[in-house]
Amino acid sequence: MKKFLLIGLVGLASGVAAVYIYKQSSVPVQAPALVETTPETTEPAPRELAAVLPQFSLKNRAGEMQSIHSWPDKSLVINFWATWCGPCRREIPLLMDLHRNGEKDGVVVVGIAIDFHDEVVKYADKMKINYPLLIGEQDGMAAADAFGIASLGLPFTVFTDKKARVVALHTGELTAEKNKIILAAVARVNQGELTPDQARVAIAEQLLKLPSTAG
Repeated sequence: MKKFLLIGLVGLASGVAAVYIYKQSSVPVQAPALVETTPETTEPAPRELAAVLPQFSLKNRAGEMQSIHSWPDKSLVINFWATWCGPCRREIPLLMDLHRNGEKDGVVVVGIAIDFHDEVVKYADKMKINYPLLIGEQDGMAAADAFGIASLGLPFTVFTDKKARVVALHTGELTAEKNKIILAAVARVNQGELTPDQARVAIAEQLLKLPSTAG
């Protein structure tokens, strides 16, 4: 599988075109125990991120195995989360609105819960989550690893275009303003106006202009 180097904003600012990663405070996942811990301040070593959507399947809400490739020709917003993660829970209303309003533009939100199946289903029913969920404990962490994530902290969100190419990765809590910027770039990739590399640079430049409290 073709891969490209995952680097941070420093590399992008120096003119190196690579996958865009916007890092906020996130909750590290501790294996095998799934518990919320204090966010680490140490940056993980650079690692290669998959350039295209990897192949994996996890259980859905009904307990049936389902592939991440179940939504062809759609731009996916793949959100890794857990019921015990506070920032993850805060993102859910935004993701529900995005899934509801994104249908006309071919945008589908897929939640990947790294958590116990029964707990996720109970929480999803309580919150009336309207987007598809894939669920797994160790399998969920393996799915994150398939993307090339060096250090798993929740939440994080992967954005793909309609050709299943990874355009952007956002770690930490996603906000409406950042989501708008990233999806606008993804739309331009879908329209043939930008390549994924160009979109990543454009995303980085625009997000750097946001005030630190932008939401």
